[in-house]
Amino acid sequence: MIFNWFKKKEPENLPDFWCAYAKKFDQELPERIADVRFVVLDTETTGFDYKEDRMLSIGAVSVQHNQIDMADNFEIYIDQEKFNPESVKIHGIIRNEKVATLSEEEAVKEFLKYIENAVLVAHHANFDITMINKALKRMGLPKLKNRILDTVILYRKTRIISNLINRDKNYSLDEIAEAYTIDVSDRHTAAGDAFITAIAFLKIMSRLNKNGQMGRKSLFRY
Repeated sequence: MIFNWFKKKEPENLPDFWCAYAKKFDQELPERIADVRFVVLDTETTGFDYKEDRMLSIGAVSVQHNQIDMADNFEIYIDQEKFNPESVKIHGIIRNEKVATLSEEEAVKEFLKYIENAVLVAHHANFDITMINKALKRMGLPKLKNRILDTVILYRKTRIISNLINRDKNYSLDEIAEAYTIDVSDRHTAAGDAFITAIAFLKIMSRLNKNGQMGRKSLFRY
């Protein structure tokens, strides 16, 4: 399944970094799935309220040619404008932690430079993408232009193919990791969850594209 944001005419006088990002979409994505650059991402946040909460970190890794490119990765921590001690129990990021941080605006700039026109992949993708889009909105910018895939929906498809049908189940990342025997020792860090999701994505794709003939357009029908 792909989340396809409605295309709107972009406002004029957008900053150079956005224009450079948008220019990447003049290039057509490769037809062969193996040639497409996927960026698997995860965010850690202060909570789940799109209006009030903020991103604390973004982690991502590139997948191309049916493998994870560990040299092409992204991890960034963001200044904490809002602190929620309850969320620390999940992600472990404490206030004033001694890690290098960027402002939300600078973090988003770096993220756009990293992703370019890649297909974005995330687990429960709507949450991560909406958090990023909310940050873009605060900067007066349009939503992300990238195609987006959700590993929950893709995993459901593998279950249907195997006649293990549960069309409405929202599989957790832990459940998928257990099904595929993926090590989850780095869970609940953005970079760690992105890497676990990338492994899951490759395993899912190996089942959906068993004959290696799936094209890009076929993938986006899920």
